[in-house]
Amino acid sequence: MKSAKSESSRIWGLRFHLLFYVLGNLAQVIVWWVYDPDHFFWPLWSIVFWGIGLAFHFWGVYSPPKSRTEY
Repeated sequence: MKSAKSESSRIWGLRFHLLFYVLGNLAQVIVWWVYDPDHFFWPLWSIVFWGIGLAFHFWGVYSPPKSRTEY
């Protein structure tokens, strides 16, 4: 059984992950836009693959707990 503190820390960890995802990718898009807007949108790679990691983090926080029965 998860404790309330554990659940709260998991949610805060996800919130910080989401915050840094947005800020980090926004910074990359700004750098791309300022220095290289006529070429390939290279921040796409970070947005997609970091987004996959963020989706797994979200899934880990909000998925229902598995029962731990031994056979």
